[in-house]
Formats: sequence, structure tokens, C-alpha cells
Amino acid sequence: MLLTPDCISCVYNASLAAIRELTSDEHAIKELIADIMQIPSLQGLHWSLTSPEVLELAFMKIADAFNTTDPFKDLKAKQNQKGLELYPWLKELVEASEDSLQTAVNLAIIGNSLDVMWSKGSEDIEPVIRDKLKNSVPRKNFLDFRKRLEGSERLIYLGDNSGEIVFDKVLIETIKQVTNLEIVFVVRSVPALNDATRTEAKLVGMDDTTTVIENSIHGPLPGTVLSRCSDEVRDLIGAADLIISKGGGNFDTLEGENQIRDKIVFMLMCKCVPYQEYFNTALYSPILWTSSR
Repeated sequence: MLLTPDCISCVYNASLAAIRELTSDEHAIKELIADIMQIPSLQGLHWSLTSPEVLELAFMKIADAFNTTDPFKDLKAKQNQKGLELYPWLKELVEASEDSLQTAVNLAIIGNSLDVMWSKGSEDIEPVIRDKLKNSVPRKNFLDFRKRLEGSERLIYLGDNSGEIVFDKVLIETIKQVTNLEIVFVVRSVPALNDATRTEAKLVGMDDTTTVIENSIHGPLPGTVLSRCSDEVRDLIGAADLIISKGGGNFDTLEGENQIRDKIVFMLMCKCVPYQEYFNTALYSPILWTSSR
């Protein structure tokens, strides 16, 4: 999905929130924000990029300003730690439910909003998660997904944020219990905001659950542009029967990839008006979308 007018304020707010995670120096914040706002797309001068590609440009400025390629290393570790603290409880929820796969799918999508929950200062998020489980994905959408799983042999799972990947791990473990799928989990090669790299995946034990590979994109892109991935990743995606794409960044960069449209499943929370209109759903509702719908 290409940039829309709504995306400009979203990229700005994400950039500002990211900078405030790193410094409280208002002068430094003003200077860096002024620099970021020179990006043509944020001035309405270039609409042919996706939001993640604009965020990549902003992140490069942030990383340069703080003289580090991974300015959110500590934040990612904190989010993963919180996710791991929830892990035993998440497993209990799945195992105690009438349909373990459906519960695991809903939890994985809820995990896409964890960064928002934590940014609002909510430490005890178990009640929040329980409440969000009441608003599950439509049953038909889930049954379409289950049918796709049952008819597949190879699954590529494109990860998103730190913390969220603990929820992805629960879903992958559940899928492995009910299918014989070969599953490969793909992470960022280069730190991009709070997205998971191989380091974060290893910290939550994802590599003990399934095969983990990097996308080989040589830039802090919080998404997946196939033309920038390695031949290995493109070959794996081409050979896959099913692709799970987590989060808004992956959706934005993959929505126009028509060659994989028939085998991709988008899992994310509806966090903005463009998503609301695209998926024809309510704000803050869970999205499980496949082309078979």
C-alpha cells in the first residue's frame, strides 16, 4: 500500500515517539524532527513510496544522530522480556481453549498491538489481552485460513516486532501440533525500529521452535520488499504454499506483490483509517485476510 495523506502524520508520530525513547533533550528532538521532516514524502512531494520505506529514511537519520545502528536495542530486549513473562500464560490459554489453533491465531494478531499497549504504560496487560480475545477474527476468515494450512506443506512466516514474536512462537508451536508443515520464520537482517532481528528471535527461543532466517535486506526497512530480499528468501517464498505476513509494515510493502497474492495471509490489527477502508473493518479490530475471501 502506497503512502496516503494519513501516513504522513503516522510516520511523524512514530518517528517522534522513537526519538523520545532515546532522549529527553528537547533541543536535540527539535533538530532531529526538523531534519526528518525534510524527507520529500513527509512534505507531500513523493507519494510513490510505502510508509515503511519512508520510515526507513527517518530511521537512518535517527540512527545517525545517535551514532548507532541499533538505537532501540534496550527497548527490544524489554519487549521480549515482557513477552516471555507472558509465554506460560499464553500457552495455558491456548491449551485450555476449545479450538487451540483459533485461539493461537487470535493471540498472534493481538500481539501486533503489544507495542501500543506498553507505550501507554500498561504493565498488567493480561486483562487487556483477555478483553481483546472477545473480539476475535470472523469465524469464516479463520476457517479459510485453517483450510489453507491443511492444504499446505511449506509455510513462510514473516515476523514483525520484538515482544510480538513470542506470540508468533505460540502460534507456530500450535501449528506444528496440528500439521506437518515445514515452517521458516523470517526476521530483519538490519535493525529497524523495534522489529525483530535474528538476535531477538534467538532471545525468545524461536530458533529452538523452527528454522529462522534473515531477509537479507541491507537497510533498516520495517517491512518486506521482495526485490531487496536475497535469492534464498525469494526462492523460499516462491516455493512456499502459504505465507503469513505479520504487521502493518509487511502488509504495506507486500500488498502490491501480485505474484504471491494467492498464497499470502495478512495478520495484523487495524490501527489506522487506510486499513479500515482497505479491509472494510472497524478500527482496532483484528485482521486475518487471504485472497480466497
